[in-house]
Amino acid sequence: MQVGAYLPMLWNLNISINDFDGCIPSSIGDMKALNTLDLSYNKLSGGIPEHLANSCIYLQYLVLSNNSLEGQIFSAANFKLKYLMRLQLDGNHFFGKIPECLSNSSNLEGLYLSDNCLFGRIPSWLGNMSELVDLIMPNNHLEGPIPPEFCQLKSLEVLNLAQNNISGNLPSCFNPPQIQQVHVSRNKLRGQLKDAFFNSSSLVTLDLGYNHFNGRIPNWICQLSNLSYLILTHNDLEGEVPHLLCHLEHLRLIDLSYNHLSGQIPPCLDMTALHGDYHVAFNTTSSTAGAPGASPMRKEETIEFTTKNISYSYQGRVLTYMSGVDLSCNKLTGEIPHQIGNLTRIHTLNLSYNNLIGSIPSTFSNLEQIESLDLSHNNLNGKIPPQIIELHYINFFSVAYNNLSGKTPERKDQFGTFEESSYRGNHLLCGLPLPKSCDANGSPSLVPKASTDIKEDSNFMDMDIFYISFTASYIVVVLAIAIILYVNPYWRRTWFYLVETWMTSCYYFIIDHLPKGFRH
Repeated sequence: MQVGAYLPMLWNLNISINDFDGCIPSSIGDMKALNTLDLSYNKLSGGIPEHLANSCIYLQYLVLSNNSLEGQIFSAANFKLKYLMRLQLDGNHFFGKIPECLSNSSNLEGLYLSDNCLFGRIPSWLGNMSELVDLIMPNNHLEGPIPPEFCQLKSLEVLNLAQNNISGNLPSCFNPPQIQQVHVSRNKLRGQLKDAFFNSSSLVTLDLGYNHFNGRIPNWICQLSNLSYLILTHNDLEGEVPHLLCHLEHLRLIDLSYNHLSGQIPPCLDMTALHGDYHVAFNTTSSTAGAPGASPMRKEETIEFTTKNISYSYQGRVLTYMSGVDLSCNKLTGEIPHQIGNLTRIHTLNLSYNNLIGSIPSTFSNLEQIESLDLSHNNLNGKIPPQIIELHYINFFSVAYNNLSGKTPERKDQFGTFEESSYRGNHLLCGLPLPKSCDANGSPSLVPKASTDIKEDSNFMDMDIFYISFTASYIVVVLAIAIILYVNPYWRRTWFYLVETWMTSCYYFIIDHLPKGFRH
């Protein structure tokens, strides 16, 4: 395909979202004036032509995402794209290290390498890319620490290194003033969250989940006035949940689950964003997405959050409407603050697997948008508030394995769909869907239980006792016969005579009934 020979002065080529296959034509390198090339969302294979990287010296936007391209990204000897501003190679099969020749593209604003097979360390020269705005490289095999040179990235807005093998600590000096999103989940990062991001007041998303961070939740998080999504799940954090979190008025998703947090739930945890009509209108595309014909490079932000016991990935407009608090699988104590009932716009609340005591607040009936409520595996007592049936949108509910008593909620609307598993492990609860019926006082009825016990006793036999007594009786009978035959010689002779007669009779009986061919 000699497209470059026919269109040598072409400035913008966009043939994305088609079904083109085969290799990228090397003749594209003949387009000396090419500024934008977008071949994304096709079925292209092979590698990036060297002629393209060597001749299209004015290229600023190169978009090859979501194809089947492979091989190493660029060869250092033939790379002359020094004006490159955006490089989007995500969703391919590129392997090898991030090429050092990219350091010659000093104007690089966006580097998008996610969902490939890249390995090796994150190069330190990326810290010298002063114009870098988006650095997005999740789901690769990158390893080693985050280079301390990243502290020089003052223009960075999005950092996404999730799902790699990155280790070490977060550089304490890393606090880009314009950073909006940080995704470093599912790595091997460790250490304490010291001073990183302490001066990043524009931060909207902080996702550090599935790592090995320890120590306390630092106070600088509470200074992130624009923070909307705080994901610290599956770490080794300890100490109390900071009361200063209550100062974050835009906070919509809090996931502190699977840590070692202790103390009480802050009663002030009734954030404005979770009990009003506030919605985040965060722009998920880059503010400089701009050359004519260039596709927006930054994809919609994705955040993983567990609701209804299932992990979902929320993005786009759905994410802006999602809100929830997950404090499960910690060591929290004390009572559930009744102020939690002020979270009228919350969709998910999970306080399971803690050591919470006291009763379920009646204010929970105010959680009018709640879809998933999990209070299981605690030490809660008292009755389930009957007003809770006013939660018309709820489709997952569990108070299992507590010390609750009284009657289960009326089986009405959504609560008519919940099964025994939602209430099991509370021995003083009664009423449907549990097998225990309630008496006039709302306590478990004893009559059905007694009749059941009588029925069970009538059909009950301890098989161990049966086998032991049978064996003992058999041994006693055999010993008694042996002693009698030993003491009385007449009975002994009679016994052996009867045995011999019986054996002879059996022998001739078998012989008489064998076919003639077998008797010899």
